[in-house]
Amino acid sequence: MERHRAAESSGDTTNARAATPESADAAQLHGGLRRGGLLRRLGWWIADYAYALRWQARALWDRSGPRDFLSGSGCPVVVIPGVYEPWRFMLPLIRRLHRDGHPVHVLDPLRSNRVPVVEGARIVDEYLAAAGLADVVLLAHSKGGLIGKHVMAFGRQAERVRGMVAVAAPFGGSRYARYLLGRTLRAFSPVDPTIVLLAEAPDANSRIVSVYARFDPHIPEGSALAGACNVPIDTGGHFRILDNVKTVAAVREAADHGWGAPGCSAPGGTCGGADEQQCRSDRGEPRGAQRADGAGGGAPRDPAR
Repeated sequence: MERHRAAESSGDTTNARAATPESADAAQLHGGLRRGGLLRRLGWWIADYAYALRWQARALWDRSGPRDFLSGSGCPVVVIPGVYEPWRFMLPLIRRLHRDGHPVHVLDPLRSNRVPVVEGARIVDEYLAAAGLADVVLLAHSKGGLIGKHVMAFGRQAERVRGMVAVAAPFGGSRYARYLLGRTLRAFSPVDPTIVLLAEAPDANSRIVSVYARFDPHIPEGSALAGACNVPIDTGGHFRILDNVKTVAAVREAADHGWGAPGCSAPGGTCGGADEQQCRSDRGEPRGAQRADGAGGGAPRDPAR
């Protein structure tokens, strides 16, 4: 007590506060919350890899073929998986959409999607033309979102695409990429030319629904995309979010009802894009000021074309 009074009388209020039982309790509580947050993230990480391993294993022995999901009268869906993922990795969503009446197209030539983004986009572009598809919804996971946006921004068949639902897509890259081995993964660096090129093509964003977990162990920057319909989900993970009920709802909404007003359709999504004011009106929201992070300007031509 004498030390406490001396601190107060000398004007050293910082030390005085540090000596109080209340501040000690607050520090202990803060430390406990921090440890709890770390444990929760560790749990999400473990569950995420368990999901990935389970579906990678199932993809090995599943005998579903590319033509098994082509029937249906709904709008066509083209699936673009992530890096090191065969299309069967996304079978839970594929089967749900097919049961809803949508023909679902998968791309065997992508294999495990280790090709560069530009090459993957060429494969998708050629498939759209060969299959004669129109009014297509792209369903993409992770790297697949980069391929899908490249098709929408630069593809010769871009007009065939209605929009895209991208799940956990690294639109801004991942700073972890610089520490990884191999060109396949290092291509996700935020300074990679393809990542930069796509960031400079905002016109496609208003037709993208970006679904992502609030904590993604692979993409610390997150997957929010300026001008898109962003759907953050209050969970953690990069893979198991594919099976989240909110992801399923967003995919179904896009496939069933499309983009009546850009960026408006996904449940839980935020308005974005050039038609934000109309979007908010359609949703019964106040027609407020323009977005502070706005996106605009014409999309640059891909120098590779």
